[in-house]
Amino acid sequence: MHRLFRHVVVILLLAGMSAVAHAAASTAPGDDASAIRRVMADQQAAWNRGDVDGFMRGYKDAPDTTFVGSSVRKGYREILASYREHYATREQMGQLTFSDLDVRLLPGASGAVRYAAVTGRFHLDRKAHGSVAQDDGVYSLLWEKTPDGWKIILDHSS
Repeated sequence: MHRLFRHVVVILLLAGMSAVAHAAASTAPGDDASAIRRVMADQQAAWNRGDVDGFMRGYKDAPDTTFVGSSVRKGYREILASYREHYATREQMGQLTFSDLDVRLLPGASGAVRYAAVTGRFHLDRKAHGSVAQDDGVYSLLWEKTPDGWKIILDHSS
C-alpha cells in the first residue's frame, strides 16, 4: 500500500509539472509578442485592402477604447465612424506600412502578462487625401489580452 501511494504521488507530481510547463509555454512572452505582431500585420493587410472594419478588429469593441490624435475619441463605434469619415475612399486610405515596431509586455504582480505597450511608426503611401493630410507619424498603443485575443484599448497616433 505504501508503495502504491508513492507511485500515485509521483504520477500526480509529474502530471502537475507537465500542466505547469504547458501553461507557461502557451503564454510565453514570445508568443504574446508574436500574437500582437500578427494582429498588426492583419490590420495592415485589411487597411491595404480598403477594409476599415477588418482594420478595426484589432481594437477592443468597448465604450472606453480611446484614440488620441488631433482630438480624443472614446468608444469603438466613434473611432470606427471617424476612420470611415476621414478615409472615405480607397484612394484616401492608400497603402499602410508599420515599422520600428517595439512590443513591451507588461506583467502584473502575479507575473501574468495582461497588457502590452507597443510603439512604432506608420506611413501611408497615397495620392489622395481626405480631411487627414498626414502620411507619416508615430504611435503608441496600449493592448489588453482579452478572451478574444490581444486588442488595442488606447491608440495615440501623431
